[in-house]
Amino acid sequence: MAVALSSSRTASLLVPWLGLLLFGTVMVGSASVAMQGEYINKHLIYLALAAIVSALVFAWPPTWWHKFYLIGWLVSLVVALLVLVPGVGHEVNGASRWLQLGGFTIQAAEVAKFGLCIYLAGYLSRHHEKIATDPHVLLVPLVMIGTIAGLLVAEPDLGSAVVILGATVGVLFIAGAKLRYFAAIVLVGVAALAALIKFEPYRLERFVTFLDPWPVAFDSGYQLTQALIGFGRGEMWGLGLGEGVQKLDYLPEAHNDFIYSVIAEELGVVGAIVLALVMAYLVLQIFFAARRNFARQAYFAGVIAYFTGLVIGIQFLVNLGVNTGVLPTKGLTLPFVSYGGNSLIISCALMALVLRTTLDKGGQHV
Repeated sequence: MAVALSSSRTASLLVPWLGLLLFGTVMVGSASVAMQGEYINKHLIYLALAAIVSALVFAWPPTWWHKFYLIGWLVSLVVALLVLVPGVGHEVNGASRWLQLGGFTIQAAEVAKFGLCIYLAGYLSRHHEKIATDPHVLLVPLVMIGTIAGLLVAEPDLGSAVVILGATVGVLFIAGAKLRYFAAIVLVGVAALAALIKFEPYRLERFVTFLDPWPVAFDSGYQLTQALIGFGRGEMWGLGLGEGVQKLDYLPEAHNDFIYSVIAEELGVVGAIVLALVMAYLVLQIFFAARRNFARQAYFAGVIAYFTGLVIGIQFLVNLGVNTGVLPTKGLTLPFVSYGGNSLIISCALMALVLRTTLDKGGQHV
């Protein structure tokens, strides 16, 4: 009975995860059909690399991750600093977010998602009993992770910083931080976000544009209006897989940040909703796994799962909001679905970590 239950729980994570990867491959192929660059072949290579990295993460003993959790923060810090060094960081469209290694690039924000997940899990598994009573215990991870987030904003990559900080604050609240501290952190975060938008002209322009993109449909509102046209063309059932036209040089980043619009155009409202439900199901199953780990006092495994679920969930909601005009335009991929090697590999590595720490029943730390 216990074996059957464990298999069922594993399947509840594996099936939607693998289903999203398969669906993403199909949609990347469809969205990039008119683009030069063999994107589908590159995506398949990224999938193979993601499988290899996931296998390595799954094979590595959770006790090692727990013991050397500070390495996660140090690696995140080093990569976030290196991308800002002139001549070292790889700059694209005015943003220096990557390190170029041969024919592959490493994105600082994606490294930070994995590294800070390890760091936060290791820290909270050691100090979970004090987080509700000692404000200093709460302050340490906020400063450590806030430092990395500040470096990401400097690249600039505000979207990824918001996702990481949102997941961090969520985990701290779940781990026992008092409501008044949580409320204070949220208020400070909202104020800082508002300031970053107001005093940066291009961010302010994006914010104003998303409120009403149609008057500037051929200027700053072009990407959003084209995405919305894709939703409108798809109606209830869509034009059919591969039949969309917005990807034919009308919608920029159709294979990446705006792939959800392509999905809505080709598979309709029904297809878009089904995808959202599958993503929500996966996130809920990750949260259920986290709750079970907390119940058996496996705090390291629990934080790993909560952080992963929050990162995937928040990033999906932001991507959905951007595609539908609910949020200002921001370059964030749709987890497991969009084209993008770094995002795909790290998202899969986090899922592998959740699976391994969830299946490992030894000791309260893992």
